[in-house]
Amino acid sequence: MNEYVTVREYGCDEFVEKRSKFIGYCKPVKTQDKAVEFINEIKSKHWDATHNVYAYVLSDGQIMRYSDDGEPQGTAGVPVLDVIKKMGIVDAVVVVTRYFGGIMLGAGGLVRAYSHGASIALAAADPITMQLCHDCELSCTYNQYGKVSALIPECGGVIDDSDFGENVVIFFHIPEDSLKKLNKELADSTSGEVEAVSNDQKYYIKR
Repeated sequence: MNEYVTVREYGCDEFVEKRSKFIGYCKPVKTQDKAVEFINEIKSKHWDATHNVYAYVLSDGQIMRYSDDGEPQGTAGVPVLDVIKKMGIVDAVVVVTRYFGGIMLGAGGLVRAYSHGASIALAAADPITMQLCHDCELSCTYNQYGKVSALIPECGGVIDDSDFGENVVIFFHIPEDSLKKLNKELADSTSGEVEAVSNDQKYYIKR
């Protein structure tokens, strides 16, 4: 998997629909334990709420779970899960809390309300695309440094650090499919003297 979409941070937003208050929460999580921990945290915070509906999707094992928490079947947890899936988001948990305002919303109204609660929670948590990159380093002379340090971002890389010793060692990350292009450009501009070496692969926020 070269790319995936998740959320950057904890997010929360709310709205009122026919006197019912809906509060949407979202948090990035990597495991079921962390997802359940967050769900329980919201349930404890809103122990007096009418419903605490949730859904989460994890990339590890393609795990998906949801709960209507007492709402009519298919009107709450499934709509929340559907919003997460339609946005292509993984490694995130969403909880939509409802305080009943005394007016029935009907099945269609519940689906729309819980879908909206999930949407605003995800938006507040800031969706981001993560991209698989090579963690690289290269060594060059001070005379080559200006050209080499310019080529890295030109080819899609991001410089993370530089060590100025006898030579300059540049540490950077670059998308998986861009490393070959960078090394060709480096070879052409330095007569084959400089080559980037990949030390590892990790996910970084796509720029």
